Formats: sequence, structure tokens, C-alpha cells
Amino acid sequence: MNIRSLTRGDGVVIGAAVLLFIASFLATYDGEGSDIPNAWDDLGLVMSMYVGGIIGAVLIVLARAMPQPRKVAGLDLGQLGVALTVFSAWTAFWTIIDPAGPFDELGSGIEVGSGLVLGLIAALLLAVAALATPLVPALKGALVPAPRPAAPQPYGAQPQGGYGYPGAGAPQQPYGAQPGQPGQPSFGGQPQPGQPQAPQAQQPQPAGDFSPFWFAVPVPRPLFAEDGSPTPIAELAPGTWYLAVEQRGANLVAQTQDGRRGVLQDTSGIQRG
Repeated sequence: MNIRSLTRGDGVVIGAAVLLFIASFLATYDGEGSDIPNAWDDLGLVMSMYVGGIIGAVLIVLARAMPQPRKVAGLDLGQLGVALTVFSAWTAFWTIIDPAGPFDELGSGIEVGSGLVLGLIAALLLAVAALATPLVPALKGALVPAPRPAAPQPYGAQPQGGYGYPGAGAPQQPYGAQPGQPGQPSFGGQPQPGQPQAPQAQQPQPAGDFSPFWFAVPVPRPLFAEDGSPTPIAELAPGTWYLAVEQRGANLVAQTQDGRRGVLQDTSGIQRG
């Protein structure tokens, strides 16, 4: 699971679920004749409105954090979670419209309690966030922004702090020097007498004006095979730095953590390192 793949909309969903859980412990009804202190004394109400909405929020967050989509009875976990949040809001709305339904024989002494009011607000917020997250750009942004690298690494180099997170490390070898060979002259220096001059290595130049760079995606993006196959070979997740090694028109050829290369077709909103 990748927590960095969660979006701002998922953050709203989590907050609304917490609010819904708190509301379940508040008074469901007020007034004379009411002996139901909170929703947990009404099994039908608590399971449909409160627990149903909380389970929906959990499914939405799990579906976002998992690297591969999971399905239950042919439905994606995220879709099932959205359906549960809408059902929770539907139940809350009609319950607050007719709060005295089970107590009609007691007269009009039953009033809406704070648990129902807060539960309706939380359920509506939960359903709206679940439905609007895939549609509103502001909600699709990463909940936890990706840390910026200290400096972009050249193509083929492994960052010191782990793949995708370049940082300060050990001193670099002099230009043209081979690792493990002592006494090599530094860049611009002259070799000492009696010391063979090391051949100057040529720095590879990328094709055209393109230079490899690190980037992060704002939302999960599929990575397709370079042969044009429509099936994704991997999914790029927010919060991880990937290496762009080539540009093909509006697309980028990216390299994943395990060394696989593929084509990123949607490059909108990427964050360059």
C-alpha cells in the first residue's frame, strides 16, 4: 500500500468518516418519550447510515492505496465504497425528514437529536467527496506532496537515498577517474611525473535537446509498454520520483524502481525534480 497515492479528496472522505463515527455516539432523538440515547441502540439505523458510510470510506481509501485494483462481486472496491457512501447519505436524509417515524404513537414529542444532525452533515460530505474526487482537479491532487530532490541525477545514476530520492551522499569521483584507482588527477589537474595519464571519458549526450530528469506524478498514472501494447506494465504512484529517459512527442519514456521502462502517455501536471 502506498499512502502517498491518496488524494485531497480521500482526505475529505477520511475526515467525514471520523465525523460520522463521532455522530453515532451522540443523541439520536430528543424530547419526551425517547429512550434511544444514540444510534447504537437502533441496529437498523446504525448499520445503514453510520457503519455503512464508514465502511464505504474505508473501501475508497483502500482502493486508492493499493497498487492494483481489487474487485468484489465484479465491482471495484472504490465503486462499492462510493455506493455505500451514497446509501448512507440517502438513509440520513430520509431519517431526518421523518425522525418520529418509529414513535408516531407517542405523539409529536420526539425531535431530531444532535447525532442525526451531525450524521446527516457528515454523510452528505462523505458522499459528495467520494463522487467529486475523480471529477474536481483540486481534489485529485496528492494529499501528501512528494519531497523534492536535492538535485537531479544524470541518466543511469542511482541516488544515494534510494531510488527516486536523490540526495547528498559520498564525494563524487573525479571526472574520468575509475573507482578504486588511487592517485588519479582531479578534473583540470595535471598528472604527476611518472604517472600514466588516464584517458578522458566522453560524457554521453542525449538525443536532441532532451536531458533526463526526475519527475513525480500528481495522481496514479499507468505506464504502457514501449511496443504500443494497450495493457499497462506498471502504475506510477504519487510521492515517488521516477526517471524520464526519453521524450517521444508529448509522451515520456520513464524508468520504474525495478528498472522497467515504459511510456507515460499522460504527462499533465507532473512535478519535475
